[in-house]
Amino acid sequence: MTELSIPELSLVVLIGSTGSGKSTFARKHFPQTAVVSSDACRGIVSDDENDQSATPDAFALLHHIAGIRLRRGLRTVIDATNVQPRARQELVAVARAHDVLPVAIVLDVPDAVCLQRNALRPDRSHLAAHVVHRQQRELRRGLRGLEREGFRKVYVLRGADEIEGATLVDEKAWNDKRELTGPFDVIGDVHGCRAELETLLGELGYALERDQAGRAVGARHPHGRTAVFVGDLVDRGPDTPGVLRLVMGMVAAGTALCVTGNHEYKLVRALDGKKVRIAHGLAESLSQLEAEDEDFRKAALDFCRGLISHYVLDGGNLVVAHAGLKEEYHGRASGRVRAFAMYGESTGETDEYGLPVRYPWASDYRGRATVLYGHTPVTELRWVNNTLCLDTGVVFGGRLTALRYPEREPVSVPAEQVWYEPVRPLAPAVATTADTTAAVVHRDPGVLDLDDVLGRRVVHTRHHGRVGVQEENAGAALEVMSRFAIDPRWLVYLPPTMAPCATSSLDGYLEHPAEAFAYYRSEGVDQVVCEEKHMGSRAVVLVTRSAAVARDRFGVEDDGTGAIYTRTGRPFFDDPAQTETLLARVRAAAEAAGLFEELRSEWLLLDTELLPWSAKAVGLLRNQYAAVGAAAKAALDDTAAVLAAVAARGQDVTQLAERTAGRRADAAAFTTAYGRYCWTTDGLAGLRLAPFQLLAAEGVNHATRDHTWHLAVIDRLVAADPELFTPTRRMVVDLADADGEAAATAWWIQLTTAGGEGMVVKPLGSLVRSRSVDRPGADGERGLEGSGSAPDTSDTTSTPTRDESARLVQPGVKCRGPEYLRIIYGPEYLREPNLRRLRTRGLGRKRSMALREYALGLEALDRFVAGEPLWRVHEAVFAVLALESEPVDPRL
Repeated sequence: MTELSIPELSLVVLIGSTGSGKSTFARKHFPQTAVVSSDACRGIVSDDENDQSATPDAFALLHHIAGIRLRRGLRTVIDATNVQPRARQELVAVARAHDVLPVAIVLDVPDAVCLQRNALRPDRSHLAAHVVHRQQRELRRGLRGLEREGFRKVYVLRGADEIEGATLVDEKAWNDKRELTGPFDVIGDVHGCRAELETLLGELGYALERDQAGRAVGARHPHGRTAVFVGDLVDRGPDTPGVLRLVMGMVAAGTALCVTGNHEYKLVRALDGKKVRIAHGLAESLSQLEAEDEDFRKAALDFCRGLISHYVLDGGNLVVAHAGLKEEYHGRASGRVRAFAMYGESTGETDEYGLPVRYPWASDYRGRATVLYGHTPVTELRWVNNTLCLDTGVVFGGRLTALRYPEREPVSVPAEQVWYEPVRPLAPAVATTADTTAAVVHRDPGVLDLDDVLGRRVVHTRHHGRVGVQEENAGAALEVMSRFAIDPRWLVYLPPTMAPCATSSLDGYLEHPAEAFAYYRSEGVDQVVCEEKHMGSRAVVLVTRSAAVARDRFGVEDDGTGAIYTRTGRPFFDDPAQTETLLARVRAAAEAAGLFEELRSEWLLLDTELLPWSAKAVGLLRNQYAAVGAAAKAALDDTAAVLAAVAARGQDVTQLAERTAGRRADAAAFTTAYGRYCWTTDGLAGLRLAPFQLLAAEGVNHATRDHTWHLAVIDRLVAADPELFTPTRRMVVDLADADGEAAATAWWIQLTTAGGEGMVVKPLGSLVRSRSVDRPGADGERGLEGSGSAPDTSDTTSTPTRDESARLVQPGVKCRGPEYLRIIYGPEYLREPNLRRLRTRGLGRKRSMALREYALGLEALDRFVAGEPLWRVHEAVFAVLALESEPVDPRL
């Protein structure tokens, strides 16, 4: 019995004359969907599998189908004679184009057997014997050259018995370690810095194992974590043998994995006696290894020679390669994959130091897998499209860095000294074109680039993992940002949308506090704060202490001392003078309240509502709401008059009159509802500002502080200027106290009955994670949906990191009053048929959007207060605006 080991991802080329049994062999050993038959393709293009005139088109189709399958990572079997070198050459080219291994399986049977089988087939009985004889000659002539043609595996099965007895075994790719799920500690370029490596392993929790001479020969983590080295263990540093001894021991013991780096590759060539240029620290490695015994040198050579280009880990969620790897190369095997994994991609240019300019491949990366790599040293870590460079230049006096995965937590230790002077100064991670691998293309931190935001993007957030932005949404955001937004240097934050509470099943209510309380209770939240919801227009207020601060901190000259803008980044007021006047009032109140001094900041960022609603939405009110109210009143008044006249003539129209009276009452309630939020203003006179969060100040993102702190700060602003600032009434509720919930519900009813919009229910502490045992999904929809309302699971643009102890809960849910909701759902929404239909509203997508935008807003603030470049801040800000163009029910 012959055993054939076939790579799981490969192009299997069956080779044999007509009648050799290729189709039978394929049916026996491979799924039908994996087999691409030339006969079948000939039939598809001509309706006749034996039409030889269709052969060129048939093989064009065959190659196309094979290419698609290989691109999708599926093993593909070619069922054709393939006895001619040209035919095989084309298939080898298809395999190479998709970086998979071509495998040849030759079915070599006697001519007589082929002729006998063809005679038994009605569609082949007319085939001339000389055709089979010619194919057999071509087959045998080419057997010896199959490996030279590019086939990585060649199996020749001779005779019917050997073919019948053959068995196939799936062979995993060497780089396929998807079954290993970690946790991992991925370690950047070591470059012979043994002492720093030992220190880092200690910081990571590994216990070092030493030999009798005291040398580290292994390390093991008490919780079974696995170290993964990104390569470049050797060269430049003081103890390459010590690093190799330690890593070799860990790999042999199964406590570590290691991929090859370009320095290992060059060291192997040098030790093999190949002609290489002794530079970039290779001399140090050769000298240090010369002092070791022959057994160690041989073991080190074998180890480095056996290192592979990359690993695919954790079910395909993690890829480790020395210089990174494009998505289409993940799990593939070819010379160009190995070259990319070791060297990355260069532009073909060299810099002033004579080093290659690296192409920023990570800026184009859109893959699902996290890619961790090294190769190009940077001064700090920077996530770019779910990729991270871990080479922080320890041998050059920087740091040795590891990333805990899946926690995504960096751990680093400083170099003991500068062991090797770099040819080129270390590149700051922010100095590259949207990527950390282009080490010499320095970038002005204040310059924005279309490439940062166009196309499908992935933004890594600290609190909610990766958030995806679709290309069409990015395009819509660009339209708004480029045409209508304020100076981008002011635009450091955009507020997230807010989702409503779950749909209520109580009579007469679409939203009710009970659902908000139930949601947070189900997520393990102990206390919430209920804040009065101001019915105005969202306004973000960025106020600086002076024009000098605007110039020095924000780079803005002659454009005011701050900004007031809408939730889409547009200026709130058309008149800049009005903006400056309001900013002066805010600044004076902040000075009087002592906020600048207390927070040690020359600027403040506030999240507010500006009242009245009519100040900003007058066009909407006039054209939509007032028009509806006026039309309803006119039509229903006339209807009532006609019905009264008909009744006066003795006709019974009681039911119709009662229905019309009810509709008139609903229309009047609708007009009253929006009228409550309108009043006359003249400049600043009549305007009110209702802040509810102090988002950030110099060096600190305050958005993550608990709401009692924010509200206390707001109270001080109100006290400083009560004519401008409106207080936010609130009530703290213990969710274990039924009486407290009842009191809050009564307060909500009082607010809404008096004409208020409703309230926002928030966890008392900001940035709260679920403590629920039942954690169904990333976006926290449990407890948010009302009866008949299923979560929308179609959105997959957010991928939270698995290091989180739990998912984020909603930062707040709004609970709007019955009368206010007339504005949203129409005058007659409370009528039972309408209410029953509205209770089926789907809230899942809105919930998902709210969490993603919240995380992006926090990320923008974190980046800004950390002093990151403007383009990095705008990456997150722009993503918020892009998500706003996703299709979602605007009434939510």
